[in-house]
Amino acid sequence: MLKIIISTFLLVFIAELGDKTQLTTMLLSAQSNSKLAVLIGSSLALICSSIVGVLVGSYINKYIPQNIIQTAAAIAFLIIGFLLLFNKI
Repeated sequence: MLKIIISTFLLVFIAELGDKTQLTTMLLSAQSNSKLAVLIGSSLALICSSIVGVLVGSYINKYIPQNIIQTAAAIAFLIIGFLLLFNKI
């Protein structure tokens, strides 16, 4: 279980570095007088989105094979990457 916790932490932490979420949090922190409030709000948002991810992932995994989920995720990331590359998002 500890191995799963550590690997999940590292993957999510690395994925969030430089992400829109982190940049938004940095901007909110720069504009706010209460850094603690921004920290609490952004932490709660990440926790809630993680809960949704775990619940939806568990539900989807019951009905769709993992290789199809991985392929769909890869295609979605490629599409998002191209849209970002050509300033469509």
